[in-house]
Amino acid sequence: MSLKLYYASGACSFVPHAMLEAAGATFEPVRVKLHQNEQQSPEYLAINPRGQVPTLVDGAQTITQIVAIVVHIDARFPESQFIPREPLARVRFFETLAWMNNTVHPAFTHVFMPFRFTDDAPAQAALKRFNTGAYRRLLGELQGIVTSAHASGRDWLGGVHFGPLDAYALTLLRWGTLAGIDPESLPELWTYAQRAAQTPAAARAIERERIRLNMYSG
Repeated sequence: MSLKLYYASGACSFVPHAMLEAAGATFEPVRVKLHQNEQQSPEYLAINPRGQVPTLVDGAQTITQIVAIVVHIDARFPESQFIPREPLARVRFFETLAWMNNTVHPAFTHVFMPFRFTDDAPAQAALKRFNTGAYRRLLGELQGIVTSAHASGRDWLGGVHFGPLDAYALTLLRWGTLAGIDPESLPELWTYAQRAAQTPAAARAIERERIRLNMYSG
């Protein structure tokens, strides 16, 4: 079966992008230009009617939503050991992935795209200001997760290899720099993210997406 990943540069689609690179998968990367609203084009909506990225096409199957895509790639490439097999470790993996996806990610959406939630300009400014503070606190919590993993002898959040949690953490920290959060204020998280970015899989995805890890301008 052929694999095709629809991704947007710098978006959460970086997670499956890096996973496919780490698995050594043969796949076709298709960039969706969000700034040109390509996700709402008739062509893309025919693939993903929700107009979101990422979308993974595996032969005749189309998979959407990041958690589902992570599960599918793990099943497709079990030798990569992206998701722990031991029951409690597996539970903790999904606990962290769900938190990243349903708590940290939406907080950034309120910072970066407040217009999705109100058309009132003062309210948008208030949403951005409030959620920037909330996002900073969540990145602090993420730093605590990284620190705890290292204290328990784990180099990576999901196990012994770079995987989806690490790709997501890197993405979330990068978004923080776009929100005006200095990564140097989160030293343990920043060091970890830089190390993650230097793994061959992440480096290839970063190069293809043409993104910088640190967008903070001071």
